[in-house]
Amino acid sequence: MRSARRRPWLETALRLSCALVLLAPFAVRAEPVLVFAAASLKPALDAILASPAVAAIGEAKASYAASSQLARQIEAGAPAAIFVSADEDWMNYLAERDRLVAGTRSDLLGNALVLVAPKDSAVKLELVPGVDVAAALGKDGRLALAEPNSVPAGKYAKAALGKLGAWDGVATRIVSADNVRAALNFVARGEAPLGVVYRSDALSEPAVRVVATFPDDSHAPIVYPAALVAGHDSAAARRLLEALRAPAQQAIFRAHGFDAPPSH
Repeated sequence: MRSARRRPWLETALRLSCALVLLAPFAVRAEPVLVFAAASLKPALDAILASPAVAAIGEAKASYAASSQLARQIEAGAPAAIFVSADEDWMNYLAERDRLVAGTRSDLLGNALVLVAPKDSAVKLELVPGVDVAAALGKDGRLALAEPNSVPAGKYAKAALGKLGAWDGVATRIVSADNVRAALNFVARGEAPLGVVYRSDALSEPAVRVVATFPDDSHAPIVYPAALVAGHDSAAARRLLEALRAPAQQAIFRAHGFDAPPSH
């Protein structure tokens, strides 16, 4: 009689124990490593994160935007574990605010700056001092580029056009985009006859063609530094950052149009 009265409690306890066993793996499952990466990295980094060698490290997710936007989000507490910037300025911005893990920063990649047009465009232009980019835009055309005062690709573009003596002629004819991939899309859709993007962007978009490459000495060296973000250091994040520097992943970056980082 007494054992019969206890049976419902015993069954309840057994059910609870089974439920806890089933839930245990979910309770200890690691959070994905979140990578904040410059927008120009998207095609290459997506391919790398999907590769078997990198996927075996653990789950990782990437969020892409202009380096300026990402750096400010990290400053505000966004949970990124790795930051890859398209220039040194925005990495320095976080370093000055103690938002990076000491000793983890290094230069990951380099790139080149190019002038692009829609694939069916016949425009020809040589990027030399005195080049008339405004004339190549036609009567109503605009030049697409990333926001030139804060977004790295836009800053490089403004500097290069200024060095060639072309900035004043196009300054009032700019289509300013949130990031370089958005600038690329303006040209790919035929909404702008010309745009300034990275070589890697041009290679990723079949609807555009490279008109010319800007001389290396017309702008600061294009460098992509990478580092761990303070407060989100983990073994998985360190392994992922190390993998991005490894030869196999560097080869994927090269196939997408990136270079080795410039030497200082």
